[in-house]
Amino acid sequence: QVQLAESGGGLVQAGGSLRLSCAASGRTFSRYSMGWFRQAPGKEREFVAAHRWRGDNTYIADSYQDSVKGRLTISRDNAKNTIYLQMNSLKPEDTAVYYCAADTDASGSWDVWGQGTQVTVSS
Repeated sequence: QVQLAESGGGLVQAGGSLRLSCAASGRTFSRYSMGWFRQAPGKEREFVAAHRWRGDNTYIADSYQDSVKGRLTISRDNAKNTIYLQMNSLKPEDTAVYYCAADTDASGSWDVWGQGTQVTVSS
């Protein structure tokens, strides 16, 4: 059973930066596609970024929501079983609970989720 744990959220002023981390348990982390999502108060959870791999350990691509392109960067360190979301030039509209997710069976569906970490950007 894979488990995910996010960290690194907090309060930051507009224009500032944060780096979120998501630590994964499990020995086959390097085979999983991993993603970041967020949910703002009163809104639906939305896609932020993804780092996609095939089941044969072949990298596919990174993808981003249009509103975060150029400001947020997803990366991973398989040796540490961790993915990151570097967040630069933050805006008040980036305020949300951020979740990481894993596609553990290469089905294209996100089947494992973390508990979330709060990011608040003040104006």
